[in-house]
Amino acid sequence: MRNPLSDEVVKIKPSGIRKFFDIVAEMKDAISLGVGEPDFDTPWHIREEGIYSLEKGKTFYTSNSGLKELREAICEYVDRKYNVSYTWNTDVIITVGGSEAIDIGLRAMLNPGDEVLIPQPSYVSYEPCTILAGGKPVIIDLKAENEFRLTEKELRDAITDKTKILILPFPNNPTGATMEREDLEAIAKVCVEKDIFVMSDEIYAELTYKGEHVSIASLPGMKERTILINGFSKAFAMTGWRLGYACGPKEIIAQMTKIHQFAIMCAPTTSQYAAVEALKNGDDDVKMMRDAYDQRRRFLMNSFKEMGLECFEPFGAFYVFPCIKEFGMTSEEFATRFLEEEKVAAVPGTAFGDSGEGFLRVSYAYSMERLQEAMTRLARFVEKLRKEQGR
Repeated sequence: MRNPLSDEVVKIKPSGIRKFFDIVAEMKDAISLGVGEPDFDTPWHIREEGIYSLEKGKTFYTSNSGLKELREAICEYVDRKYNVSYTWNTDVIITVGGSEAIDIGLRAMLNPGDEVLIPQPSYVSYEPCTILAGGKPVIIDLKAENEFRLTEKELRDAITDKTKILILPFPNNPTGATMEREDLEAIAKVCVEKDIFVMSDEIYAELTYKGEHVSIASLPGMKERTILINGFSKAFAMTGWRLGYACGPKEIIAQMTKIHQFAIMCAPTTSQYAAVEALKNGDDDVKMMRDAYDQRRRFLMNSFKEMGLECFEPFGAFYVFPCIKEFGMTSEEFATRFLEEEKVAAVPGTAFGDSGEGFLRVSYAYSMERLQEAMTRLARFVEKLRKEQGR
């Protein structure tokens, strides 16, 4: 019988995040710090708007690009928050989560063999989506000593005559790293000089704890070469609503819409009505959740300091990325033993690229009570490992 499977798809490894999540789901008294999902319910006024749309019978397809009201609200929001101006009917597409925007953006822009620069550690979808779009991933290994920021030198060293797109994943999952204005200005200068397009994944833009988030699309010469990707999952606690968006040059958005048209048709209608409410009246909700995450972030950093565990201070998203190299184990070995012996699930850094070796991703999108118990167990585990090593 002929092999029914695609060789390229078979070669792609499954997500390293789900493995530990699936194990902990079957383990009694276990604590999971592995999934990047807010523990807050979607704010009630946003849910009400979705419910009201159903009660009013608004259950039909929207246009392929999305509700006019939502695209207008996105343009107003992005202009207000990030100082980037877009036209609602040509420059915006509503997608099924930010992940779909990444996928169709790469498929719309890449020809076979085009190179995509992917700084790692980073979100697990970038590399496989590049491969599935016919592109060639070129990995840039980010360094802890640079606080996992992308430097101008690292970017220049990775560029070839086949480079077409740079993925800019900040604030970053899994490290929590951010890029400040001066960092982005140096990157933008290279992109303009080398004629490189940028896919700027800003899904964690609202979860920034030091200064204001800056979008590279707002810098001179960058709007016309940037696809700005964002969504509602993280900032508005709307993961299950599956809604994201992309803003960018109209010629790119038009081709993304064509792929979306054939593969998806349109994003969920109910979710789109709820999202309009989120953008217009959700600022206070976002601030409340951000303040809570910041408190948890500071608690974890203090806990690591008390147990002598090295970790640079992250200022974005809801992850910390402690270093576990002192124990002489791989990230996978450490995470596996921690789960088996203390019943706490964290994700090995290598789930986000080889440069994540020696690190562990810990999500603080969980209650303080759960985090406190997890840190008690981690401190006990770390002490046990040090005693095993005679320290």
